[in-house]
Amino acid sequence: MQKFWRKSLLAALLALSLTGCNPLVVLNTGLSENDANDIIAELSHYNIAVDKQIDKEGVTIRVDSDDIARSVQILNASGLPHKARTNLGEEFQKSGIISSPLEEQARYIFALSQELEATLSQIDGVVVARVNVVLAERVAPGEPVQPASASVFIKHTPDLDPDTIEPRIRQLVAASIPGLAGKSDDVISIVFVPAGVYHDHIEQVILGPFRFTLSEYATVKQGFFTVLGLLLLTGVVMVLKPRIQKRLAKKKLAATSVADSGSRK
Repeated sequence: MQKFWRKSLLAALLALSLTGCNPLVVLNTGLSENDANDIIAELSHYNIAVDKQIDKEGVTIRVDSDDIARSVQILNASGLPHKARTNLGEEFQKSGIISSPLEEQARYIFALSQELEATLSQIDGVVVARVNVVLAERVAPGEPVQPASASVFIKHTPDLDPDTIEPRIRQLVAASIPGLAGKSDDVISIVFVPAGVYHDHIEQVILGPFRFTLSEYATVKQGFFTVLGLLLLTGVVMVLKPRIQKRLAKKKLAATSVADSGSRK
């Protein structure tokens, strides 16, 4: 009986300890070390625990299943993880394949826009930067040369003042793209869009003077029913124990009587 009681108690305690364990789900994978650290730092501001794992493909970030929706919204508002970009050196690294002039120009435009995006992203308050570049070219022989132009998209935080930063961005883009230096402002289009501000809201359950999040409430509820089941099991055992002991005593007495009668014969 004591062994049965101990096993039941251990099983109940194990079930109680497992009630607080929620599964971890993958938030991002294949991240660089810097992006992973930025994500961890951003989520820590909202008290979201993060599990970080490193493998051959990069860094994987996992969070509690109850925090996945909040985590996605937080990262979207902060522009994380950062877009992977290539620079001119990586785009034009030496290889044995000979590219056509059109391919070379396309790769150059792409690499140039990537370099500008990376530079603009370093400005404080810039969440997302996108740059589209059009180089000067002659569409057909005898036709006038189409002038170079550029369009810039900036998603920014409320702290950034577009009126203050726009002249600097315009100057930076004009100096970086061939054919734009000294041209009118019309050849560079800059669009500023404020990023959506994430307002953290955690649903809570109020039980008297106590406040619980949904996951905490689920843990408390499961723990309560586990303890209740343990108490009911204890009550059943306490009620049945005397009866079981009586039956065992009767069986033992009957067995003893049979043994005594057999020995007399």
